[in-house]
Amino acid sequence: MKIKLLALLALVLSTSLKQDAPTRLRLFLLIGQSNMAGRGLPEAQDQQPVDRVWMFTKEDTWVPAREPMHFDKPAVVGVGPGFAFGRRLAEAFPNENIGLIPCAVGGSGIDVWQPGAYYEPTKSYPYDDALRRAKKALGNGELAGILWHQGESDSQPEKAPAYGAKLAELIQRLRRELNAPNVPFVVGTLGDFIVRRNPDAGVINATLQQMPGRVPDTYCVVSEGLTHKGDSTHFDTPSARTLGVRYADVFIQKKLVTKQ
Repeated sequence: MKIKLLALLALVLSTSLKQDAPTRLRLFLLIGQSNMAGRGLPEAQDQQPVDRVWMFTKEDTWVPAREPMHFDKPAVVGVGPGFAFGRRLAEAFPNENIGLIPCAVGGSGIDVWQPGAYYEPTKSYPYDDALRRAKKALGNGELAGILWHQGESDSQPEKAPAYGAKLAELIQRLRRELNAPNVPFVVGTLGDFIVRRNPDAGVINATLQQMPGRVPDTYCVVSEGLTHKGDSTHFDTPSARTLGVRYADVFIQKKLVTKQ
């Protein structure tokens, strides 16, 4: 009898959660590599859901957002900028429901962010998977923005010079395929700590900062002053949160959410 009661309670709770799922969301696609996916150590505040911030799970369902949001490399995934971004937007726009679509893939170079490209380390198709998930998520809202943090893998002498053209093409392709020609696309620069050990990362950062002048409705946030977790590659937890707030502040200051 006790087991049956527990099963019934679980069913009721599950049904309740499904009924609470929002029907209209401001959707944000989170793409790039590991610093978007997040590698920071989760703390209590990162795992406590907040009102009106949702995330699209690996199983393509909506649940209250919490870290870790991504699932590219389960053994190492942690805190990224996504949850702090959503929390900041929810505070700034109290009448909006925020939906986050995590699709970043650690280690992925920009060349696998194109149709049909396979990424062996995660046995995935980063671009195709993100596009499919975004289209499915659109059943619960409208696309309000795309966040991009990537470039570490392309910080090489033979790759960095071509990065700008490839990123511009990616932005235009995503907008076209998601039927969102003017959706804000916000890029983030690589951490100072990466540039200090790899000058080619400085080339990537210069390219990222030039994107707003190259592609309309594109914006750039800088990672200046942020710190790594001890590996000289990944943002630590406080820095990942700060980066998320910086992304959000673009939408707040430009009033981009209310324009959609």
